[in-house]
This record gives sequence, structure tokens and C-alpha cells, in this order.
Amino acid sequence: MILAFDTSSAACTAALFDGAGACLARKDEIIGRGHSERLVPMLDDLLEGRRADSILVGVGPGSFTGIRVGIAAAHGLAIGWNAQVSGMSSLALLVAGAASAGAVAVAVSGGHGELFVQQFDHGAPTTDLINLPPVEAAEMVSAAIVVGSGAQALVDARGWGEARDLSPSAANALTLPVSLRSLAAKPVYARAPDARPRQAA
Repeated sequence: MILAFDTSSAACTAALFDGAGACLARKDEIIGRGHSERLVPMLDDLLEGRRADSILVGVGPGSFTGIRVGIAAAHGLAIGWNAQVSGMSSLALLVAGAASAGAVAVAVSGGHGELFVQQFDHGAPTTDLINLPPVEAAEMVSAAIVVGSGAQALVDARGWGEARDLSPSAANALTLPVSLRSLAAKPVYARAPDARPRQAA
């Protein structure tokens, strides 16, 4: 079985798949903050005593804290179950829920008034991941459909397009291209964390 979950956004989402890729169970909740308190109980409810052979965890970009919570949980479960763990693109997971086979841009609020932005076509990335203010980010994507928590800000800055404030669902994890669900299980921040170590005098 395959367990997939993502905690990079306001959503806490998890899904369990059988060996053939059929979704056996799923849970999707919008919780805002508090992933560290909600994730484990959610997984307990989802698994009902079952164990997975493989774990897919969203690696961002998104909430620094949420990403770290998810990856730590994935590594802990992998050790306990002797399971394989891989990372998946949280932005690609958002695109997978857009129900569009064409070009889709993702815009996720990244703090400091900036957006994490990337464009996809048929689920595959066609631009690099960028982190810019909305006006600058708007110049980098051409897709009419923009999804994610920062979609409206990007569409407003650009002056055209359709914004969809979607949340990721782990139930879409296995629809991602293999290259986007076989990443290293470590954070993709796209910019440096706000807290930095003090420099030596």
C-alpha cells in the first residue's frame, strides 16, 4: 500500500492507495494552522491499523512549519514500517486538482507579500519555480487558469485570467508524473527561511 499526505498549506490531506493505485481511503481538512497536532490523529483514522510499504509526502513549497511537520512524520513512519519514503511536489498536487488538461499556473502565498509561482502543462512543469511579488510573478506565467491561495493576487496583478482558490488533495498523488512524486523527502522552500543563524563575530 501507498500512503500519501501533504501539510504544506492550510489543508491537511492524506490518502491510502492499494498496490494497483486505487484509493482505499482519503481525508481532506482545511485546518489553517496546527498540522503537528492534527496530522497523526488523521493518519490513525485513515489507516485503521494498516501499514504502507511506500510513503509520499508533500515537500513544498509552502508553509515552512507545515512542510517540516509532514516530512518528519513521513520519516518517522518509514522507520517504524521499514517503508520507502519519497517527496512529491506540493504545487503539482494542486495542479492535479484543477481538472484541466492544458496550461495551469500555480500561485501560493509565500509570505512577505510574495508568491510561489510555477506553470504546468498537462501536469508537467513548463517554467522554473519562482518566488516574487505578484506584479513581477504575473509577468512570468501565461496560463489563463491560476490555482492556489495566491491565485487571486496574481490574476489581479495581471488583469486577466481565472483564479481558483484550490487546496491540494492527497487523493490526486498518483496522478502526478513520476518525476514529481519521486523527489527527495526534504523541504523545497524556494527561498531562505526567515530565521537565520547568527553570524560569528
